[in-house]
Amino acid sequence: MPTAVLTDRERTAVQAYLRLLHTVRAAFDAPAGSPSSPRPPIVPPAVLAEAEAALARAGLTGAEEEFFRMVRDWCPEP
Repeated sequence: MPTAVLTDRERTAVQAYLRLLHTVRAAFDAPAGSPSSPRPPIVPPAVLAEAEAALARAGLTGAEEEFFRMVRDWCPEP
């Protein structure tokens, strides 16, 4: 298991991704309105933009395998 310390930019990217993940989960967990007029879950564009910008600043765009390794190391599943 890698024990490298994340850079500030990598840590920021992981945290932005986790905020995005929690926002998406909350949006899907929220009631969707009345059955006659269901509304799709809404994720604020700013949350997605923050995650994308943080990934780009950390140089992780296109490096998904490395990025998700960092996410697993930062926030391991129980």
